Amino acid sequence: MTVKTFHSSGAISFSTKGEYGVRLMVRLAARQGRGPASLGEIALEEDLPRAYLEQLVIPLREAGLVTSTRGARGGYELGRPADMIRMGEVLRALEGPLAPMICAGEDAALHAAACGRSGSCTVNHLWVRVRDAIAGALDSMSLADLVPTSDIVTIAPRAGGLAADAAEPAAV
Repeated sequence: MTVKTFHSSGAISFSTKGEYGVRLMVRLAARQGRGPASLGEIALEEDLPRAYLEQLVIPLREAGLVTSTRGARGGYELGRPADMIRMGEVLRALEGPLAPMICAGEDAALHAAACGRSGSCTVNHLWVRVRDAIAGALDSMSLADLVPTSDIVTIAPRAGGLAADAAEPAAV
């Protein structure tokens, strides 16, 4: 029996940047409403290297997906509500454009420059469909969809609400 070797972990794969970055974002989403989280806490909770998380927050901050606060009570928070952050945004910020092949990047203008066969290629349509399927799956899912319901923070409603409302905390 012949064993085939491959040059990556699978036909389509994301790096540890994507994996660890998604885990970081899920932790921030679970803490939403409780103030900034330190990367040290998240590193311990997720068993990830803090130094690596420090590198991952840079592109996430540049994309507006997280904000930072300096100081003793500082740390990181989501840049907007978890249900408004699409997973495609997170992975694009961390990994770059979604493209199963260099000729099927999300920027069609770069296709001709990337591949000399662009005018005669018979399989580009396949790679574009694969890209679109992956992008569709990622863009259809929000960060809130990944937060376990047991981790969602509950916050009591603001004063001035109905008495019945005060008895039930609102899920964030």
